Parts: sequence; structure tokens; C-alpha cells
Amino acid sequence: MISLADWVPRRAKNRSRKAKASAFRLPSIHWKRVVPILLGVVGSVVAIGGIAAAMNRPVRHIEVVGAFQRVSAFDVEQAVRANLRGGFVTADLAALQQSIDTLPWVEHARVQRHWPDALVVQIAEQAATARWGDTGLINARGDIFVKDSKHLPAELPRLAGPDGSEHQVTDLFLQLQPRMIEMGLSISALRLDPRGAWELSLSNGIDIRFGRRQLKERIERFIKVGALVVTSRVNDIAFLDMRYSNGFSVGWRTSVTVPQHPATTDENPVTNKRDQDV
Repeated sequence: MISLADWVPRRAKNRSRKAKASAFRLPSIHWKRVVPILLGVVGSVVAIGGIAAAMNRPVRHIEVVGAFQRVSAFDVEQAVRANLRGGFVTADLAALQQSIDTLPWVEHARVQRHWPDALVVQIAEQAATARWGDTGLINARGDIFVKDSKHLPAELPRLAGPDGSEHQVTDLFLQLQPRMIEMGLSISALRLDPRGAWELSLSNGIDIRFGRRQLKERIERFIKVGALVVTSRVNDIAFLDMRYSNGFSVGWRTSVTVPQHPATTDENPVTNKRDQDV
């Protein structure tokens, strides 16, 4: 027999259990509303996929455009076809551009899609500033973009130096050439030897030796004084040696009277017997 005193606490406990059960009850889903939405989403995904599949047709045409003379359009097209993965939509344009950028004489490439089944490749060609060594070509940034060529433009000046000196040599050439042109001269070659000594050749066949030290001072001395000697005696001079603390010497093409005790330069090279101190 349950007394009233026992029944009241039990009833309160049952109410507490029901309250807890209702607190953890999952929300009801109105399937009549949700199902159409889900069907609409699935239908949209399928439709988009179908459209993408229809658009992702094979690439049938490759057009190469640009103001270039040395880049081969055939080589560009071959590079695209060799690295093309996927169709019109899924083709990796960045990867294609990278493959084209590795071709000789290509400065930069840009690949774009052209509906419905073509790729357009725009080419910017390298501008050669000079030859590098015997077989290379270098641009104004000091980057060698052709390392081994059997056919180099003979009209380009020749730069040379140890590995890793390309930017240094190019920078000096670009600084000097305009100043030489202002004086009616032109650089045909600029060399940096492994010891760090500089020498340039002018297009008139005269060599200018700057050596390793005080390069800026010696360049200025040549421009202010030495260039006047060169332009006034072009046919007589073989070279100018600027490796002196406050002057330079001249190497003549023909025999001339020389001092009995010719001075040596401040870098202590052996002075040619034909050198005349100036």
C-alpha cells in the first residue's frame, strides 16, 4: 500500500525524468519542406557538373601571338601540347606558362582560354644586351637566358667574367656604354678576370686596362683625360693602362721613343717596353 506521502515524491521524480527526456529530444524535421530543397541542391550540382563536362572539351587549337623574331611559334605550340593535361576547362594554365618560359628567347608567356576549344599564348621575347663568354646571351638584368648557342649576334658586345659575376659585369657595362657613346666611343667587350681585374675593348680596337683597385677613380680619369688621347690618336694607340695612382700609360701600335726607366703601375705589373708614361 502506497501512502500519500510516498506518492507525491515519486510523482515529482517522474516529472523530472520526463523533463530531462524532453530536453534531449531531437528536433522534428519537416520532411515535406526539406526534401524539395535537397532535391533542388542536388539538381543544381548535377546541372553544373553537366555544364562543366560539356565545356571541358578537348583543346583543338593553339594560337601563338606576340612581337617576336627569334622565338619559334612551332616550338611554343609543341611545348603546350607536351604539357597539356585535361581539357579546355581543366587545363592548368600556370603550368603551361612555366613550361613555355623555359624555352630559349622567351622572356614571359601568358596563356588564356578562348572559347570554345582554343588556347591563346602571348609571348614576350627576350632582349639580348650582350653576348656572355663564347656561347651565351645575357639580358639587361644580368640573366643568362641562352647558355650554349652556336649562332650569336656578332653585333652585340661581349661580356665575360667568373661564374656568379654576370650581374656585376652587366651593371658596369650598362653604366659605361652610354658615357662612351657620348664621347663618340663604343664598348665592344668588357672582361673581369678571376683576380678581379677589369679590362674593356673599344670598337676601334683599343683596349683599356683598369685593373683591380680604385675602379671608379680610374674610370673617371679615362673619361676626363684618356678618352681625349684615344680620340686624337686612334690609329696609333694599342691600349691605355689606367693602373696608376695619378696617371696612365699608352701602348703604341708602332715603335716610339720611351723613357730609359719606364715606371710600373701601382699594381706592380710588368710594364711593356713600348709603354709611354703620360
